[in-house]
Amino acid sequence: MRRSAAGLRAAGVVLLAGALLAGCAGTPSGAALVGTWGSTASKQPNLTIENDGTFSGTDGCNRLSGKGSIDGDTITFGPIASTMMACEGVDEWLGKAATGTAKGSTMTVYDDSGSTIGTLEKSN
Repeated sequence: MRRSAAGLRAAGVVLLAGALLAGCAGTPSGAALVGTWGSTASKQPNLTIENDGTFSGTDGCNRLSGKGSIDGDTITFGPIASTMMACEGVDEWLGKAATGTAKGSTMTVYDDSGSTIGTLEKSN
């Protein structure tokens, strides 16, 4: 009896350790997307994406924020909350983002129809 209880306990420890390591193994699904994209220069778009899909930034005029879903190297932006300031000379394309795909250090951003509306370079 003692031997089998010890064996079960050891098996349980091995299973728990395996489960914990599996959860930490490899690169997170959206690792290519996590970070800051674009320029922090005046009137330029930028976006910071977190591991959980939360994003924030600016279209060069208005502050943007929301939560999307990440699948590999693609983010599907959820509803984008935005301030509503009027800014002359700023192309506010980033506020129309539906999805973004990272390839290397460039994220291509698409609108609802799947058309490319802009690109952002990774800054960190």
